[in-house]
Amino acid sequence: MYDTIIRNGTIIDGTGADRYVADIALKDGRVAAIGEINEQSKNEIDAKGKLVTPGWVDVHTHYDGQATWDPLLAPSSWHGVTTVVMGNCGVGFAPVKEKDRSFLIELMEGVEDIPGAALSEGINWQWESFPEYLNALEAFPRAIDVATQVPHGAVRAYVMGERCNSDYAPTKEEVDKMAYLVKEGVEAGALGFSSSKTLLHKDIHGEYMPGTFSGNEEMLALGLGMKGLNNSVFELVSDHLGEDEEWEWVKDFQKQTGLTVTLIATTAPAYKDNKMYNLAEQARLEGHEIRPQAAGRPTGVLHGLQSSFHAFVGHPTWRDKLASLDHEDLLIQLRNPKIKAKILSEKSVIKSGPMQDLPTLMGLVFPLGENPNYEPTFDDSIAGIAKARDLDVMEVMYDMLLEGEGKELFYQPLGGYQSYSLDYQKKLLEHPNVLFGLSDGGAHCGVIADAGMPTFIMTHWGRDRTRGEKLSLEFIVKSLTSSTAEAFGMFDRGRLEEGKIADLNIIDFDAMRLHRPEAVFDLPAGGRRLVQRPEGYEITIKAGEVIFDNGVHTGALPGKLVRRSNEKKFCLLYTS
Repeated sequence: MYDTIIRNGTIIDGTGADRYVADIALKDGRVAAIGEINEQSKNEIDAKGKLVTPGWVDVHTHYDGQATWDPLLAPSSWHGVTTVVMGNCGVGFAPVKEKDRSFLIELMEGVEDIPGAALSEGINWQWESFPEYLNALEAFPRAIDVATQVPHGAVRAYVMGERCNSDYAPTKEEVDKMAYLVKEGVEAGALGFSSSKTLLHKDIHGEYMPGTFSGNEEMLALGLGMKGLNNSVFELVSDHLGEDEEWEWVKDFQKQTGLTVTLIATTAPAYKDNKMYNLAEQARLEGHEIRPQAAGRPTGVLHGLQSSFHAFVGHPTWRDKLASLDHEDLLIQLRNPKIKAKILSEKSVIKSGPMQDLPTLMGLVFPLGENPNYEPTFDDSIAGIAKARDLDVMEVMYDMLLEGEGKELFYQPLGGYQSYSLDYQKKLLEHPNVLFGLSDGGAHCGVIADAGMPTFIMTHWGRDRTRGEKLSLEFIVKSLTSSTAEAFGMFDRGRLEEGKIADLNIIDFDAMRLHRPEAVFDLPAGGRRLVQRPEGYEITIKAGEVIFDNGVHTGALPGKLVRRSNEKKFCLLYTS
């Protein structure tokens, strides 16, 4: 007898094939049969009129600390994600010497905006080596699967100590030690290695993260540490991917190592004149396994009084008198006409980037409201609203910050949205070498809430877009499941096929939506994070067990640690 039978669902199986109506039977955590199933089961689910898809596989998250204390790994698990990959961007918590634990926490806090107090209170350090970290992850009960990568920052700190985040060139002995640690971690089950070479990534003291200035010889040596370890991935975050020299190095690196390379570009030149798309196309034509990552929309900073950022954070009155107030006292002060007049008369002390011209920036800041619109026009922006009302743009921004008891949030896309269109994003997402990624689940707790990216992609690109062409649901589901899973060597999931792990979503697609982001204070030590809740996921199943029923956790914790397998294009070890 089957454990569960899902009846009459509209199946989008993750292969890219057309949807069809059928039953799916589950047994022992696997998909056992698909088609017209005459047998009965004690547990039957009527999915008539609903979409049945594989669980989403999110390959760019930062739950490295949270995975040691939180069995749900929310908010990703709320959004139909059944497998997450951590250890991205070169940051993580292993290997680590006891004396360096605080350094790695400060690094994660600075790079990924995860409250250091939450990490300090929440992490129960039970490891030094990377294999020991994997064992600790494996021992912790959880709702969904986790996999991870060896982070360059932690490896450099372990070997080089205080010199790890300087431009000091490591000795050959130090490089050899780092390469050994990478190999040790990947042999033990890490899916690969990640590194960051962007000036955006700094610790809380403003120091650049380890690896930022690493030379090509060091990078190649660490990559070669994984040579011969099938299915391993090299992730590189870089400011230089719009430069020909960096691109040639990446291609040469991929050729020498034979590894899959996944790239995250962090500067505007990489996207100018279709640069990133053209590089992906060149890699495809030349047969390089190079996979740029792209999000479903530009990463967005959220302005607001409950965010870490808004237009007035650089104004002297805010910095000197208001920034430390609790929310209720802050609202009282901001509603005072004298305070309002004083703040509006001041200039921001922040003179870098777009903050040096706040009125112009307001043309790219959009109130989200109850039904967030992530492809807005200029008329939807603060500047557009001010123009329509014939009011001062900064006064409009000030007043709107106070709406909804000061809980309104405002979306500012980071780069690439000056045309007020996502047409380029669509072109990039459609490229066969491009991976859907960059949700950053678990990170950027004070300014970004992108962990619901799969739900946004389904609703915006698959149903709601009005200002251009949509994407087919078959393509979207494949991109969120088998494409990401198989790029990271996880061939046992991502498709609804007999023998695959029974990770599924049952979705009321007509009811699917994203709520406005909100601030919650549920991290250890009362830490704040911005989250976004969905509707429409009727049931999420992990390894044959229902883990969420209409958004409510059932108590089931079937999730496990996924370790890399050395079997080329074969099922990963699904550890018990």
